[in-house]
Amino acid sequence: MQKGDHLFLVDGSAYIFRAYHALPPLTRKSDGLPVGAVSGFCNMLWKLVEESKDTSVGVAPTHFAVIFDHSSTTFRNALFEGYKANRTAPPEDLVPQFALIREAVRAFDLPCIEKQGFEADDLIATYTRLALEAGGDVTIVSSDKDLMQLVGPCVTLYDQMKDKRLGPAEVFEKFGVYPEKMIDLQALVGDTSDNVPGIPGIGPKTAAQLLDTFGDLETLLARAAEIPQAKRRENIIAFADQARLSRTLVTLDVNTPFDVPLDALAIEHTDGERLIAYLKAMEFTTLTRRVSAKLGTEVAGIEAAQIDVDAPARGPDLDPTGTPGGDKSDADLPLTPAAFAAGRMAQMADRPVDRTAYTTIRDQAGLEAFIARAYETGILSFDVETTALDAMHAEIVGLALAVSPGEAAYVPLAHVAEGDGDLLGGGQGADGGVGPQLSEALALDLLRPVLTDGAVLKIGQNFKYDYLVMLRRGIAIAPFDDTMLISYALDASSSLDGHGMDELSERFLGHKPISYKELCGSGRGARAIAACPIDKVTEYAAEDADVTLRLWEVLKPRLVADGLTHVYERLERPLVPVLARMEERGIRVDRQILSRLSGRFAQKAASLEADIHGFAGESFNPGSPKQLGEILFGKLGLPGGKRTRTGQWSTDARTLEDLAAEGHELPRRIVEWRQLTKLKGTYTDALPGHMDAQGRIHTSYSMASTTTGRLSSSEPNLQNIPVRTEEGRAIRTAFIAAPGMTLVSADYSQIELRILAHMAEIPQLSEAFRQGIDIHAMTASEMFNTPVEGMEPSVRRRAKAINFGIIYGISAFGLAAQLSIPREEAALYIRRYFERFPGIRDYMDAMKAQAKAQGYVETLFGRRAHYPDIRHANPSVRAFNERAAINAPIQGTAADIIRRAMIRMEPELAAAGLSARMLLQVHDELVFEVPEDEVERTIPLVREVMERAAEPVIQLSVPLVVDARAAANWEEAH
Repeated sequence: MQKGDHLFLVDGSAYIFRAYHALPPLTRKSDGLPVGAVSGFCNMLWKLVEESKDTSVGVAPTHFAVIFDHSSTTFRNALFEGYKANRTAPPEDLVPQFALIREAVRAFDLPCIEKQGFEADDLIATYTRLALEAGGDVTIVSSDKDLMQLVGPCVTLYDQMKDKRLGPAEVFEKFGVYPEKMIDLQALVGDTSDNVPGIPGIGPKTAAQLLDTFGDLETLLARAAEIPQAKRRENIIAFADQARLSRTLVTLDVNTPFDVPLDALAIEHTDGERLIAYLKAMEFTTLTRRVSAKLGTEVAGIEAAQIDVDAPARGPDLDPTGTPGGDKSDADLPLTPAAFAAGRMAQMADRPVDRTAYTTIRDQAGLEAFIARAYETGILSFDVETTALDAMHAEIVGLALAVSPGEAAYVPLAHVAEGDGDLLGGGQGADGGVGPQLSEALALDLLRPVLTDGAVLKIGQNFKYDYLVMLRRGIAIAPFDDTMLISYALDASSSLDGHGMDELSERFLGHKPISYKELCGSGRGARAIAACPIDKVTEYAAEDADVTLRLWEVLKPRLVADGLTHVYERLERPLVPVLARMEERGIRVDRQILSRLSGRFAQKAASLEADIHGFAGESFNPGSPKQLGEILFGKLGLPGGKRTRTGQWSTDARTLEDLAAEGHELPRRIVEWRQLTKLKGTYTDALPGHMDAQGRIHTSYSMASTTTGRLSSSEPNLQNIPVRTEEGRAIRTAFIAAPGMTLVSADYSQIELRILAHMAEIPQLSEAFRQGIDIHAMTASEMFNTPVEGMEPSVRRRAKAINFGIIYGISAFGLAAQLSIPREEAALYIRRYFERFPGIRDYMDAMKAQAKAQGYVETLFGRRAHYPDIRHANPSVRAFNERAAINAPIQGTAADIIRRAMIRMEPELAAAGLSARMLLQVHDELVFEVPEDEVERTIPLVREVMERAAEPVIQLSVPLVVDARAAANWEEAH
């Protein structure tokens, strides 16, 4: 950087929260992933990057960086234990977006900078100093008052949301002091958002007056006796040291160590294809078009980027107490268990993690000695290091063990010399340049007794993975505890960065473990863990086992203290082996059916494309929003066209569906074409790639990824195969039974409505369910004064939409769109519904009040769903959380019931001498593979177990009903 250059520094952490709170909740259509903050962030960043090139509003940047907080202890925590201790947990739907936002910055080809142990503000201060020393100017994109101390003749603070630039004069206008006195002012006032104490009774105006009179903080403290106001004088004298501490806490460190040199922040040309690939993956259609138009990069032909949305958002914007960064003093949110975490961190200080104390076990005697220690302590923390994230295809590289805090070891089994192409060869007892190793067979033979012995408790993190890896090798580990699931039972949605070991370690132990990337590298320089030096892998793997054991010591007692032991021990832990066995079994898929469907879908798509061209009167790419917009609104002049900021016509799904509803054929065919090509790409083309040699697909279930306890499925996601379209149902026909077997599908009938009838105590609904009456017809009869006999199907459909819509807090706007009726009519239906069933309104009000009072609501089985944003100042955020809080006890109870059914199912089948195998769980449905000659005996037992799953804990006032059928394929059985 040189004189005349201009550096832009974006406060990324504050940017995230401002983007999140500025927009209503938004999810990705394909899978429901929350992306509202990502969308806001990307739009703000794109606007900043593009507008900053306009020199009429300032000097265009030559250098650019986005700076984030990193979740780790800073020097401020060492100075003051309470620093940021009052911060609140980020909203649940924001947590998965942190990692996606960092990926967004990289997609923009901008430096994404964070530093362990330091806050974003310190990095911004350091880069500002370096830029000024080089003769450049700096624009800091933030509204954080902590950064105002940096403002000067060559440093401007830019509030993008308000399009306002702050120089020294603006800082003085706002606070009554110039930037050079902002540190002293904050030392006096303190900062409630960061829990900086300051001096009681001193506000900004008073502080400015005192500094104007006495010059600076130290002079004020030395001459405090001269202050005429008695109470103010007494406070300043009494809290002088507290003010000095506060001054240190608010002073930014301009000498922060950094990894990215200043010159590396020079702006490079944006890679349009990379950015568009990312935006397509996020399904940001409008921004994709804007970027395409501005950069001249054609969208067609660019595939959506493959982004790991399940990757843990490692430590974003959180301080060591597990609280988010950014100034959110305007939000009235409940507190987190920061005091608990701080206390546990203090305990950990007496026995810090020492990686040098870990041992590498290379022989039988060493492993036998360590196993003996496990019998002495009664505890064995266990973790497998493997070649793949997919447990069904993972080969074991080594084993990590711990028997007490600090007493941990690593057992290498299949390491190779770096550069060896055969990452699983040469390690089975041979040296190969890496030293002696035990064979996998011998190690597992030695460990098998202790892994299955009830006298030793095994402890793991995300233990279903380790359990399945060992199950494939004939070892069913028992008994065990899973720290991930303990954390999930405690803090289902108030968890800060999810329930990963690294995040939990930083939150509860104040310790940052070695990351996989630090061990193995990334990008082109990455190497397999089997090729990493064994001494380094020992530090990494043994630390995982050690930290997991320490987390167990911290978290397990909280289950008792918080009264949640029953949730973990009855709903979470027993499900691990059940799901592992289901994942191991997989489900058979007919490759030929998928192939034929792909061909059929391709032909139908081609036919639709021909129809599209016919209606348009010319050939064009139906996948090109730009070309489609010109055809619909330019050439054909259809009504309702709206142009985006880039001048292109909007052709989003809502626009096309509205036009189709008005009878226009071209948009209707486009909607069909889009749905069909998505089904083809997502399912019929992709599923064969997941099949094993036996033609079976093995999905993976996540137990700790939703607020309500619902399971999610991935790699591949078998829970989102559509069932409401002919093509979607056709895909299910490819899921078949093995020879001599039959598929049985057992599905709860209207379980959430039944739970609502019980929880809200609605006599009409409860009686209808008890008598087996068509609930939607009954509702229609109550709502519209229409006899059930001879009722028109359209009337019943309206009642059905209202019944299910009420559960999810549907608005008049949403109901109007779903039923294609005026909003006023939809509002009338909703009002009439509450009049007919007043208990539902009472239930909703009770849930909102409960969530506001205690921060969470509960299912009938005691599972807690936390909603810290239920009292948020932003009405849209608050409304979203209110709707979620109303639905969570219902949906969560349904999730708990099917979990209980799954846990009971296998023992009941075995006791009856039946060999049916549970294969899939899809929301309220279980799918089994059953011998043909056992179907008649299996279906009644499955139905009974599911219908009585709530008992004896809960006696529902309405019966649970299960529909179960057998067939050769999934679609026919459903």
